[in-house]
Amino acid sequence: MVIAAKSGVQMLLLMMAASTALLAQSSGPDAPQNKGSVADARKVVLPSVLATERSWQARDHYTYMERDEDRRLNSLGQVKSESVDVTRMMVVNGARFEQLLEHNGQPPSGREQKRSDDDLDRLKHETPDEQAARLRKDQENRAFLRDVLEAFDFRLVGEEIVGGRPAYVLQATPHPGYHAHGKYARMFSRVEGKLWVDKQDFGWIKVDGQVTQSFSMGLILARVERGSHIIMEQTCVGEAVWVPKRIEIRATARILFLKSLDIQRTLTYTDYRPASDGPYSASK
Repeated sequence: MVIAAKSGVQMLLLMMAASTALLAQSSGPDAPQNKGSVADARKVVLPSVLATERSWQARDHYTYMERDEDRRLNSLGQVKSESVDVTRMMVVNGARFEQLLEHNGQPPSGREQKRSDDDLDRLKHETPDEQAARLRKDQENRAFLRDVLEAFDFRLVGEEIVGGRPAYVLQATPHPGYHAHGKYARMFSRVEGKLWVDKQDFGWIKVDGQVTQSFSMGLILARVERGSHIIMEQTCVGEAVWVPKRIEIRATARILFLKSLDIQRTLTYTDYRPASDGPYSASK
């Protein structure tokens, strides 16, 4: 199916992961601020945001494999459902398209295959107006990145080696009086965690954060509860392009504000290739 189809939910999860990257654990409003660390943080934050924008744009021109392991638990901690999907991400007319290869170890059903074929055909014959609408939606989904420059006060808290690469460790607190400009930016004040930024090219290496205040995800009429935890690890595929390697989400959500559900989801990404060089790109 087209990337936007699966992924109203997946996009929100990725936005949550990115949001946690930008609000790090703080010591409280009275914690002392070292002026040097604040100034140094500014030298890291701006290039980090710009590098992330470039990487997200570049990822649209890569093919890759995605393994999505999804378990849902009821309020008693019992497994309500579990599934594993293996998907090939293709590039069609400049848009990402996901082709389901396996569902719980089996090839897609005839109905699933027909739906995928129909979606692929529609994308191949996309009208200029449809393409413009899609591009506008993509831009809206990513616009929140620039908001972080206004939304937070940053502090550099140290340096570490992560995955064999030297990294800055950033901590941030919400900027007083900040008003969110978009639907995703509203999450910023409700998560906390840590962000590791590569010292060489400012890519995000790792994110580790959790939700500290419940918030609504209106797209699916769900409310993500306090304590939900997200870890995102990224890898560099060359030319300072950083892409997700693994995203692990443990979330408690209240669907339609009535039904509580625990979500344990792990997304693993492999086999990144530039679309122009890979066997899975598609065109008209």
